[in-house]
Amino acid sequence: MRAAGAKDDSANDVGILNVALGLEHQGIAAYTLGAKSGLLQKPVLDVAVKFQDDHKIHRDLLIATINKLGGKAVDEKPLDIYAKALNAGTLKTQEDILRLALSLELGATNAYLAVIPSFNSTALAKVAGRLAADEVSHWAILNNALGQPLPNAMMFGA
Repeated sequence: MRAAGAKDDSANDVGILNVALGLEHQGIAAYTLGAKSGLLQKPVLDVAVKFQDDHKIHRDLLIATINKLGGKAVDEKPLDIYAKALNAGTLKTQEDILRLALSLELGATNAYLAVIPSFNSTALAKVAGRLAADEVSHWAILNNALGQPLPNAMMFGA
C-alpha cells in the first residue's frame, strides 16, 4: 500500500531519472561519435570505449529504475541528432573530442549532484551520488589527459 502522495513522489523521481537518462544517452552518443571519428589514438580510444561502457551501465540502471517506478523511460535519439546538438562537425582533433567529453562529464557530474536533494527516495539519492562519482572519475582522467591543472576544492556541484 502506498502512502498518500507516493504516486506524485514517484512521478517526480521518474522525471528526474528521465533527465539523467537523457544525459546518459547523450554521453553514449558522444563517445560513439568520438570512437567513429578516427581521431582518437589507440590508448585514448580504449579509455573512451571504457567510459562509454560505464554510461551504458548507467543507462541500463536508470531504465530499470524508471520501469520499476512505473514510469516510461525516454528513448534514445538517432545518432545524427546528437551529432548536430554536439557540433560534432567541428571536432577536428583528438583534443577537440577530449574537451567535448570533459565538458559533458562535468555537466553530468553537476546534474547528478544538483538532483540528489530532490529525490523523495534516499536510495535514489544514493544512486545519483554513485553516478556522480563515476562522472567525476571520468572527468579527472580526461582532465589529466589534456594536461590541465588539478581542480580547485569544491568545484563540482557549484
